[in-house]
Amino acid sequence: MSQLQFPTPITGTVDAAAGENAKRDGIARAVENTPADWAVACRAAIEEMARRGQPFQAADLIAEGLVDEPDHHNRWGGAFSSAAAAGVVEHAGVVPSSRATVHRSLCRQWIGTAQYRTEAAA
Repeated sequence: MSQLQFPTPITGTVDAAAGENAKRDGIARAVENTPADWAVACRAAIEEMARRGQPFQAADLIAEGLVDEPDHHNRWGGAFSSAAAAGVVEHAGVVPSSRATVHRSLCRQWIGTAQYRTEAAA
């Protein structure tokens, strides 16, 4: 028995712009529907970790006691995307999650931007 193979990539089947638009729309919906108190606490937690200048992931915010779990896991994407758009953090690779509940699946790692750390220290 052999596996069906497709040539890679199949021209015209992937619309990167449509994918990016769908991602932005999903993040915007998550941000709009995030409880304000959690959003404020999460932003403060991200900023605290960003000032430290060490790579971190969402689970670290909880482990440090800086913020509670959101009501839905999709809230994290909106929180980190907003912080990145504001120049607070930048993507710093993909690492296994430190959360035991996700069985070491891969997740984004973040670090405070040099500009944000400089401004926060002033």
